[in-house]
Amino acid sequence: MSQCCPAIGDSAADYFGAARAEHDLAVYRADGPGRTTRGLLAGIAASGIRPSTVLDIGSGIGTMSFELLDAGAAGATCVDLSPAFAKFGSIEAVRRGVAERITWRTTDFVTVAPDLPPAELVILDRVVCCYPAFDALLQQAADHAVVLLAMSYPRDRWYVRAAFAAENLVRKLRRRAFRAFVHSPARMDAILAGAGLRRLRTESTMMWQMDIYRRAAS
Repeated sequence: MSQCCPAIGDSAADYFGAARAEHDLAVYRADGPGRTTRGLLAGIAASGIRPSTVLDIGSGIGTMSFELLDAGAAGATCVDLSPAFAKFGSIEAVRRGVAERITWRTTDFVTVAPDLPPAELVILDRVVCCYPAFDALLQQAADHAVVLLAMSYPRDRWYVRAAFAAENLVRKLRRRAFRAFVHSPARMDAILAGAGLRRLRTESTMMWQMDIYRRAAS
């Protein structure tokens, strides 16, 4: 995804509509995965673990899941609030011949988490920044991660906060209700550590950080 992924509320479903989904699919087909997705995929590969089951939270069109299925994963569950992203992701799944290996859920992950099975790998690629209150999201995500959790999020830097504030101001002026957030990495790490996950690897760009966590007993 070019920005934060869909997460909660009608505002996110509206903001991440058909035009954005179609654009993201066209970019993926032309150029492959985006920078944070590539970083997370590299981190997963470096862990030495080849996850068989994937839970892709805020999946967008399913880019991460497609790449992991190509790498050998048996199946993926893609959860995204935007019907448009699920629609275009389903189209791509059929084109790639993996439709039977992906389950799509169009809803907010936090509301359906108790009904979803755990997975060897849980993904949150540009998702945490869409939740104003992210504690429940991370706690539920961690509880579903049997072995690995891969997460990308905005770096907590002054220039990143300034950029997000500017983007949010533009959305406000355009009367779009969706907002994006820069959260404390220390607080997020504490939630995951409390759930039994330890950070294996971190990588960053100027704007984004990509972390790979592994369950301590794994």
